[in-house]
Amino acid sequence: MGFVRAARKDEIPAGSIREFQVDGLTVAIANIGNKFFAINNTCLHRGGPLGEGQLQGVAVTCPWHGWQYDVTTGKLVMNPAIGVKTYTIEVRGEDLWIEAS
Repeated sequence: MGFVRAARKDEIPAGSIREFQVDGLTVAIANIGNKFFAINNTCLHRGGPLGEGQLQGVAVTCPWHGWQYDVTTGKLVMNPAIGVKTYTIEVRGEDLWIEAS
């Protein structure tokens, strides 16, 4: 599928996470110290929206039931054997592009 434009860098302030619709996918993009990470937006527990969760360090907490994911790996903090899909992200000028495959 290749890379598709997901957002502008200024839409995701440092220390925050936001959700975006990208080529039929819903992804959560986090900004940690001006480095960006993209994960699948859907929590494995009950489908909560990770992009609406609280980001503390590299961990995002699902707003529905508190499951936490490391946004750098997509892995569940309490059980790294499972996790959500991660997406390669590139910064191109002021835009963020993800590999939506």
